[in-house]
Amino acid sequence: MKIGFIGLGIMGSKMATRLASAGYELIVFNRTREKTIPFVRLGAKEASSIATLAQESEIICTCLSMPSDSIEVYLGEDGILSNAKSGTICLDFTTVGRETSQIINEQGVKTGIVYLDTPVSGGPEGAMDGTLTIMVGGAKEAYIEVKDILSILGSNIQFLGSTGSGSIAKLINQYLVSIHTLAISEAFVTGAAFGINASQLLEVLKTSYGDSKILRRHLEGHILKRQFEPGGALQYLHKDIKLANQLQVEAGQENFLGQFVEKRFEKAMVTGLSQLDMSSIILLLEKETGVTVHHKNNKEG
Repeated sequence: MKIGFIGLGIMGSKMATRLASAGYELIVFNRTREKTIPFVRLGAKEASSIATLAQESEIICTCLSMPSDSIEVYLGEDGILSNAKSGTICLDFTTVGRETSQIINEQGVKTGIVYLDTPVSGGPEGAMDGTLTIMVGGAKEAYIEVKDILSILGSNIQFLGSTGSGSIAKLINQYLVSIHTLAISEAFVTGAAFGINASQLLEVLKTSYGDSKILRRHLEGHILKRQFEPGGALQYLHKDIKLANQLQVEAGQENFLGQFVEKRFEKAMVTGLSQLDMSSIILLLEKETGVTVHHKNNKEG
């Protein structure tokens, strides 16, 4: 089976590697061509364009950055829907809004191409280990057909319903991630302001109800190390909270936490944190308070 894979970034490259290791015949495309080189060495074919990839693939996977990227890749003149064969199943791992998923699916139906929204959670480590959570929306028959492929990439695969359901579930997850990310930063800056050792505070929370995966990720992987190279860039979480807040409004809610979180992330973007890891939101709070969260946690100055 020929699988086309478009988008070989932090997540996509690891997912594509797993598919190649599982013996699938891969056709790859990436805007930055250098990222295709490791896959060519593994035996994959580099497509000269999205159109060429679409024409030659039976299954097409996309793992992109923004909803606008999905729209361009799928609906553009030289995109997937204009070039793929009827019956091709497309798996979009990109985090997009419900509306984007529905627009692409509606256009796909007209050309006989099946679109599944299949956003993932679990980070680069989950992509590498094949332990991602995959949230699927779309035609159940197509989901059943590609479930074996998804099983190579994830250990928790949930079919949630009609087109857009996967995207909704992912945005709900990102809503919680965004709120918790800011709350963690607020909590540890407060602790630092009063001289609480951050490492000890983390150990307290790890055996208390304040524990969570995102707490451990941010503190152990980034904040305590003062290392903010992106596993998931802040600009993408900012995009996700905006989309998630749109869902809140559509659900009839008027005043909700996500509105405040979105504004704080916007401020962080303006101060130059957009391409750092999402945990770097703490740098904004540290600048505002004059406190640095580290192992000793003494107030600066």
